[in-house]
Amino acid sequence: MANAPVQRMSQLMAKTLRDDPADAEVLSHKLLVRAGYVRRTAAGIWSWLPLGKRVLANVERIVREEMDAIGAQEVLLPALLPREPYDATGRWDEYGQELFRLKDRKGGDYLLGPTHEEIFTLLVKDQASSYKDLPVILYQIQHKYRDEARPRAGILRGREFLMKDSYSFDTEDEGLAQSYALHRAAYQKIFARLGLDYRICAATAGAMGGSKSEEFLAPAGAGEDTFADCPNCDFAANTEAISYELKPVDAAGVPALEEIPTPDTPTIETLAAHLGVQASATLKNLLVKVDGEIVAVGVPGDREVDMDKVEAHFAPAVVEMVTEADFAERPDLVRGYVGPQGLGEKVKYLADPRVAPGTSWITGANKEGMHAKNVVAGRDFEVDQYVDVVVVQEGDPCPNCGTGLKLDRAIEIGHIFQLGRKYADALKLDVLGQNGKPVRVTMGSYGVGVSRAVAALAEQTADDKGLCWPAEVAPADVHVVAAGKALQTELALDVSEKLSAAGLRVLCDDRAGVSPGVKFTDSELIGVPQILVAGRRAAEGVVELKDRKTGEREELTVDEAIARLTA
Repeated sequence: MANAPVQRMSQLMAKTLRDDPADAEVLSHKLLVRAGYVRRTAAGIWSWLPLGKRVLANVERIVREEMDAIGAQEVLLPALLPREPYDATGRWDEYGQELFRLKDRKGGDYLLGPTHEEIFTLLVKDQASSYKDLPVILYQIQHKYRDEARPRAGILRGREFLMKDSYSFDTEDEGLAQSYALHRAAYQKIFARLGLDYRICAATAGAMGGSKSEEFLAPAGAGEDTFADCPNCDFAANTEAISYELKPVDAAGVPALEEIPTPDTPTIETLAAHLGVQASATLKNLLVKVDGEIVAVGVPGDREVDMDKVEAHFAPAVVEMVTEADFAERPDLVRGYVGPQGLGEKVKYLADPRVAPGTSWITGANKEGMHAKNVVAGRDFEVDQYVDVVVVQEGDPCPNCGTGLKLDRAIEIGHIFQLGRKYADALKLDVLGQNGKPVRVTMGSYGVGVSRAVAALAEQTADDKGLCWPAEVAPADVHVVAAGKALQTELALDVSEKLSAAGLRVLCDDRAGVSPGVKFTDSELIGVPQILVAGRRAAEGVVELKDRKTGEREELTVDEAIARLTA
């Protein structure tokens, strides 16, 4: 393969900026725009400039190499997809407003693919007829589309993004487990090569469906996910996936339910203050509407309800908060004084496992200005279903060992699912088994956020001067800076050509009329791992080599610098 030509900044289609974009909230957004890697086209839609495209291509290359190494075969499927397969699996409706829907000139329904389970299933249905055609792993690196309500954080949460999605097809569950393990190991290699700090966390399957699911999360303050990490054992999980065992208690000694006057106490805070008790002794009952039907959710009064968990539990149903109009239509529901013991069959009651059978509570009496004490779960009211719905807090016990959990923010960079037969059932994907009878195929789905990985790397590796790329994903191996006029520029270009001839990828700042100070600032902002400066000692054939990450500097002859960089 021919060596890449030197990229001269005097010809580069990219301009660095001194100030952060006005709409930038997170570090990667600020720096990728300022350093000339990306530019905003519309809300949640980004253009990749030459430097950014190089980094993106490097991430793609690493992902592709590791997928090929496990025997996966690359294909490319369309992004514009017909409605019918998504109707068959129910996801045309399940995706809700996040799905980009459109019609062609004949009135046919189409969508822009948010993910491709259905289309890969149909591809294998068309191509595989026998167990001899399986197992197989197929993958693509393709743009995905989701109509985010609040696209933000630059390329971290866009409406168009680049993703590697792969799918395994096996005839037996044991084969699915092996395909899953192959992907898990491949992802560990991918993220190690990218230079990302990451955690493998238990996760919920969400709209994807299936049984086992794990996320690969990159800790970062800009992350949209919160994960829990146990400092004592190997437990790690997205907080949405944490569940606790239901532990009933003995309520034999609890007195009978008693109603007590509590005027002007419609909130947990006012109730606890009025009675002189801890909020944890009270039972909070949140009312929501699930596809229009009112449902109550009970949690200890000192905890908050995690609406993401509630919505995930009821998906694809629409979950909304009750309104004043809803209370007006239901006089039996007294706002601020709702208690589970008076709901009966009129309202379905969900509760967090902390509201276990035998636990005793102070809660609403379903009468204005009245509460009830000694209200015992399982004695005075029944829970229709237990679901982990509280917001996980720092210090909550680890489900494995009981040690207090640590919480951190993270960016989701990968997700792997054992889908099972959800999509094969919906689309009737069968092959002939060894006995000549049809066998239903079992599937796995595995994603890597290629463009998100770029943002995650920027978040994790940047410093106060700018970006600081790991060598394997950087847009160049060395950034040569001509810190002066004709003599320095001549030397910089000569060194650049020699480095290029030796196989290195070279970015050379040969811009005329730009001060050395600006060039130095830009070299740190752009973040190439090695910076080579042709400056004050250029006439002597001496250059300065700087390590971008450590800041270490060393003066070398041109030959020494070339030998060092090409070693």
